[in-house]
Amino acid sequence: MASLLRRSAKFTSGLLSSLSVCTRNGRACALPYHQLNHRNSSTTSKIKVDLDSSTGVAVMTFQGPPVNSMSLDFLTEFAISMEKLELDKSCRGVILTSGLPKIFSAGLDITEMYGKGPEHAAVFWRAVQEMWLKLYGSNMVTIAAINGSSPAGGCLMALSCDYRIMADNPRYSIGLNETLLGIVAPFWFMDTMNNTIGNRETEKALQLGLLYSTSDALKAGLVDELVPEEKVLTTATEAMAKWLSIPDHSRQITKSMMRKQTIDKLSSNRETDVNYFVKFITKDSIQKSLGMYLAMLKKRKA
Repeated sequence: MASLLRRSAKFTSGLLSSLSVCTRNGRACALPYHQLNHRNSSTTSKIKVDLDSSTGVAVMTFQGPPVNSMSLDFLTEFAISMEKLELDKSCRGVILTSGLPKIFSAGLDITEMYGKGPEHAAVFWRAVQEMWLKLYGSNMVTIAAINGSSPAGGCLMALSCDYRIMADNPRYSIGLNETLLGIVAPFWFMDTMNNTIGNRETEKALQLGLLYSTSDALKAGLVDELVPEEKVLTTATEAMAKWLSIPDHSRQITKSMMRKQTIDKLSSNRETDVNYFVKFITKDSIQKSLGMYLAMLKKRKA
């Protein structure tokens, strides 16, 4: 796992080096989280991080209206936040949740993929890869407190966590629905879902672009618990305490062993994956599908 972190740190190292540092007891340390959030708030911060050093638990709240879309800015901020928490010895677990009503995350920002050139597409896809590597390969306990719908990339983020708790609301749904947009989920999206709900269920879900209701998601194993909406975060906090009762070293090694093969598969094929994505997403037919979907969304808003 440590070697993974060293490999995946390359993307954010330049960004992290640009952050101000302070000196405390002769040691270099990153800005405290409340200062980072305050500084980011003036530049449209999309993620709020609150770390309780007494419990070792951080709550990462997505706050990118209207639907927490994973733009390049969002993904970059997420990678930096995860890196900082990973390096903070006082942090042992992180809870992901949303500060917006009815939505956890709507997934990848389509405007980052539509009408952009190959160079931008490559930069964006590397940021998507980095998000997954940081989360799926984290040493920390990661729990998704899913307090709204979570399609596509939002589902991937939830699946990448160790445990998933979702609000029991019939209006909410979760799933990798890329095929409905004319997009194919990459192999590491597929592997992440397959590792969670099994090959046959994943095959059906991906081909049909299924968005599971909360009850069906629980039945399929896509989420681990359903609770009333107002109890999602408190239940996640209680679950975190259970996970943190296990010695860190044994839990981390077990997690690393379970996930290593999936992580290595992407780590050793990152550029091939980027090249495939760029070639695919810039096809005229795919651009046309994305354009039609964006037009539909505009019409719906109007």
